[in-house]
Amino acid sequence: MRIGFNPHKDKKQEASEYFHQVVIPVYIPNQDDYFKDSFVILKYCMESLLLTSHKKTYFTIVNNGSCQEIVDYLNNLFEEHKIHEVIHCPSIGKLNAVLKGLSGNNFQLVTIADSDVLFLNHWQKETYAVFNVFPKAGAVCPTPSAKSFKTYTTNIWYELFFSKKLYFTDVKNPKALEEFANSIGYPGFYNKYQLDKYLTVSNKDFKAVVGAGHFITTYRGAIFEKLEKKYSSYKLGGDSEKELLDLPVVKKGLWRLSTLDNFAYHMGNSKEDWMQQKLDEIEPNEYVAESKLNLNTIPSTQLGYWIKNKLFAKFFLRKKILTQCLRYKGLSKEAAEHYL
Repeated sequence: MRIGFNPHKDKKQEASEYFHQVVIPVYIPNQDDYFKDSFVILKYCMESLLLTSHKKTYFTIVNNGSCQEIVDYLNNLFEEHKIHEVIHCPSIGKLNAVLKGLSGNNFQLVTIADSDVLFLNHWQKETYAVFNVFPKAGAVCPTPSAKSFKTYTTNIWYELFFSKKLYFTDVKNPKALEEFANSIGYPGFYNKYQLDKYLTVSNKDFKAVVGAGHFITTYRGAIFEKLEKKYSSYKLGGDSEKELLDLPVVKKGLWRLSTLDNFAYHMGNSKEDWMQQKLDEIEPNEYVAESKLNLNTIPSTQLGYWIKNKLFAKFFLRKKILTQCLRYKGLSKEAAEHYL
């Protein structure tokens, strides 16, 4: 039986000093074959994250059915107070593991990253700059891609089609694009035209790349408040990222963008010498986040979403039409024909 009165009943939670959460799902079921280097790569990931993040960052690591060595490693990080939350669950799939990490938390910003990301200095500072300069930014990736310009970005095209703010500009760091291509085992992922120009949106002198990837992206936390789907039937891939990460952004009338330069690396599943070298070059974070960002709510309607992301997209994404649009936005005829 219950005796007495629970002293915590009806008391509100104290305001958290943290405003930015990082959620990393970890799936390393063994250390053989495909996963033989995954443990050391996870260590690179965690070391770089802890070195480069400011003190108001809350770290949530979700063990998605990993082997005992990984369980012990993550538990040690938690016991040493290096991470704030470690969640253990059986193998339930990447996006379901992410949802576990989001549940029960309320942060202004949420970064969802794979466990093979090498974080670089200033990734938070530069991500925040994009959010601050572009009021409609809903998701910001610190690794730009020349191929992201047409993936759940038709709302940007629709709104800025006749504006010089939307234009192709020189790629700031083509070497980083090549390194990403190598990390996914596809050196020819970008052709010479894509390594030369990418589509950017500008606000005065500040630019961001149109589109965002998935292996590391920071989202407005409000995007996950009322998700239409709270479960994915896929272990990995399928429509899980579209339904849980992409569509919620554009349905709120927000933009998916990336930083102009590269502030994170994708490592893949094979250890290489450059990874330790890059880790050694990282300087302990000195960036101080004074307070939360000023993120205003952007009005959105279902009709607006349908017009920009369904009706307009159906017309705009036809190859012949899109090729002409690329020319209109600054590509040469030859580049536009080979860009898609």
